[in-house]
Amino acid sequence: MENNEKLTNETVEEALPSLADANAAELADRICEVLDAKKAHDIEKIAVSDKTVIAEYFVICTGNSNTQVHSLTDEVEYQLGRQEVKPLRVEGKDGNAWIIMDYGTVIVHVFNREARQFYNLEKLYQ
Repeated sequence: MENNEKLTNETVEEALPSLADANAAELADRICEVLDAKKAHDIEKIAVSDKTVIAEYFVICTGNSNTQVHSLTDEVEYQLGRQEVKPLRVEGKDGNAWIIMDYGTVIVHVFNREARQFYNLEKLYQ
């Protein structure tokens, strides 16, 4: 892909293999790609399997506004759902600061800026 081409959800989907048999790292990478295509900020993939039993990876990102926080989680759910990967649960959709999506081996945390600075999960898990 040339540098001047725009990355869209369609080009991301075409470039990646199916998630039907994806391991945790591949699933986390796909989630990062979706978030990046939707303009999430400060995306981090953190391996947490040696620190907690609840997941193998955390994917953490920031939305510029409460609307973008919701938009980012909706896009992850939509894009992964197209490949038959559904979250086990989603928490925080009725709030605005932090939405958590549990995909079993990968937990996605989408924050607004203030909540991300306050909770600072990177410091806890790195």
